Amino acid sequence: HLLIEDVPGVGKTTLAHALARSFGLHFSRVQFTSDLMPSDLSGVSIYERGKESFVFHPGPIFAQVLLADEINRASPKTQSALLEAMEEKQVTAEGETRALPVPFFVIATQNPHDQLGTYALPESQLDRFLMRISLGYPDRAAERGLLTGQDRRDLVASMDQLMSPQDLLDAQQRVLQVHASDALLDYVQDLIAATRSGQWFLQGLSPRAGIAVIRAAKAQALLSGRDYVAPDDVQAILPQSIGHRLIPVGDAGRGAVEQVRAMVQSVPLA
Repeated sequence: HLLIEDVPGVGKTTLAHALARSFGLHFSRVQFTSDLMPSDLSGVSIYERGKESFVFHPGPIFAQVLLADEINRASPKTQSALLEAMEEKQVTAEGETRALPVPFFVIATQNPHDQLGTYALPESQLDRFLMRISLGYPDRAAERGLLTGQDRRDLVASMDQLMSPQDLLDAQQRVLQVHASDALLDYVQDLIAATRSGQWFLQGLSPRAGIAVIRAAKAQALLSGRDYVAPDDVQAILPQSIGHRLIPVGDAGRGAVEQVRAMVQSVPLA
């Protein structure tokens, strides 16, 4: 799952929609607001006279790509409704557990915490995102293209499908087969231990975070055309994979991502 943190209007929603279309996946978007209820995500049972029974109507969470737009504008109760879905790939609604489609991928967007009307995501939910990224502002040439080009909705609608859902599942299996040597695992464990030392962060990484680092590094290696993980792969994905899970110590004025980069420089290669 992916968390995109940035100011409004830089293309977060468009990116999510384009990814879903590229893989031929069922896409659903939910605008998170302060009055959004958990049942608005999971669905409700409605009595149908013709059938003389209650029929469950699935909510928007029953999609292969769920865009949780401005997730930090919803109440903590509604935010927590995503936890089971993100971790277990299932939803419990009205006492019954229902499996979600495969694959199931949450792309959540949030505004910076200094904006009004936002609620900080709980640590338990942040830990379930593989990565947090920021798109940033486009450079001048790219922005000129946006100002003079075709409407983004038309561009997304005209996109070709690049992979089938099964191709995506096969790619995920290939990622798992990428080799991580004992020396590489030692290096990752040294990095994790550094986060727990108290020198850099208030609280260290969980075992779930370590698993996420390895998986992300394997994906980076596969995209680089290799069947093994190198230290460069770990360093490339580390700030985005663990920055949202950590709170820096001290008054160095660094954010979590900058603190991660500084910490990496202090950990020797295994």
